Amino acid sequence: MARFTLPTREQVVAYLKEDKWESGQDIDLPNPVPPCWDLKGRARRMKEHFTLREFSGALGDIGTLVPILISLTLQGSASLTSSLFFGGLWNIMTGFIYGVPMCVQPMKSIAAIALTNKFTAGELAGAGLGVSAIVFFLGVTRLLWLVTRFVPLPVVKGLQLGTCFQLCKKGVELVKKNAVFWGDGILWSDNLWWASASFVLVLLVYERRRVPVAMMVFMLGVAFALAQTGAHHEFGDVHAGAHFVHASVPTAREFRTGFLSAGLGQLPLTLLNSVVALAALARELFPGYRPSMTHITGTIGVMNLVGCFLGSMPFCHGSGGLAGQYFFGARTELSLYFLGVIKIVLGVVFGESLLVILRWFPSSFLGVMLFMASIELGLVARNFSLHPHCESRRRQDFVVLLVTAAALVGFSHDGLGFLLGMVTALIFWLHRHLNANAAYPDALLPTRATGSTDYAASHVSAKSGSRPESGSDDFAPGRAAVVGSGPGSSSIDSAPDPRTVAAHAAM
Repeated sequence: MARFTLPTREQVVAYLKEDKWESGQDIDLPNPVPPCWDLKGRARRMKEHFTLREFSGALGDIGTLVPILISLTLQGSASLTSSLFFGGLWNIMTGFIYGVPMCVQPMKSIAAIALTNKFTAGELAGAGLGVSAIVFFLGVTRLLWLVTRFVPLPVVKGLQLGTCFQLCKKGVELVKKNAVFWGDGILWSDNLWWASASFVLVLLVYERRRVPVAMMVFMLGVAFALAQTGAHHEFGDVHAGAHFVHASVPTAREFRTGFLSAGLGQLPLTLLNSVVALAALARELFPGYRPSMTHITGTIGVMNLVGCFLGSMPFCHGSGGLAGQYFFGARTELSLYFLGVIKIVLGVVFGESLLVILRWFPSSFLGVMLFMASIELGLVARNFSLHPHCESRRRQDFVVLLVTAAALVGFSHDGLGFLLGMVTALIFWLHRHLNANAAYPDALLPTRATGSTDYAASHVSAKSGSRPESGSDDFAPGRAAVVGSGPGSSSIDSAPDPRTVAAHAAM
């Protein structure tokens, strides 16, 4: 009969204090990003990355920003001057705080519903304010901190893969706006010829990371937009001068309508993609870097609790934006400073009149940039399992990843994808532990050091016919870590790496 021993208070505290997103191979890695108060270290790092590709990476997320910004401004739901000014200000702020290209992008779910329901400026502000207030509260009270303790790695990777597919679809939709090769309706500046050429160009320089391909495509798009503006004699509508932001305080009815109609749907997307998946992606792209989810929720709250009252569209961070900027060359906060200054200057100098030029920017270029940036986000899902050498565990982890991604894409809802992925992971976890308990009742006894169990040890021992030893279960709900098949990974065919043993000893 199975015997279980409840863990002590010290064992529970030790388990909760362990960071489940840290792999054994990352234990000894130094943080590559100096803290914000180390100005000399930050300056030295930016000097090392002062290249055209770094500035090109700043443009890696415009495929998401420009279409939403134009649509909301034309509808009257947001102010272009405020959105550009505060968007640039938040770029500079997040660059200084995090030291990595932590993107600032629109809240896409709110924007989609606002465009569908023709939101007023007050309703859009109410949706952004409601979501940001809840996210800020969860971060300040550290309730969201529990996510890193109880969300398995395959679920996080599934969220990233599902977001990749969604953004790829949006990129294709942008290209399809003018999807013709010839005919009477073809635009010389925006068609499938240019989409195909830019796609081939990005692929040709894919492994040549020093080529600033995003800047090349963007500058060509700006040239086409200026040419079309001149051809239609619209430069007279562009007014340079001093443009200022204006207050936009929602009424109680507008706040209620905006939050209930759009805010509730945006909340799981912000929590999961803009916080959880973003933190996991940042750790994988910058080994040794450990972003705080409390800081991420704090910056999201500040951005909108200030900007939405002054006419800006709601902003957040996002794993897709970080992947896009990283793909096109951004490695430091220098890219965010560059992008932030450009936004502020354009917003203050040209203001709303900039729409005359922006609406001629080729959607084919935006779609290709968004599509390729999304592929970079999907690539991080390849390290989805903590057990790369155990086929049965990899199969289960892959099922969890597919369920999460498929549900996210199928329902177009991050919350449902997350929920189905967690249920699948929990069922597999129970199945493994029940089977291990039937074969080796003592194998699931909590250890004196941690109070956790070791199914992996029982699995290895079952192959050799020996009795298992207690240790740790790497796939208890919450065993989320960014791992690969490097020296820190465990193998059933060889002795474990000492650093891996040290990392798992606290579990």
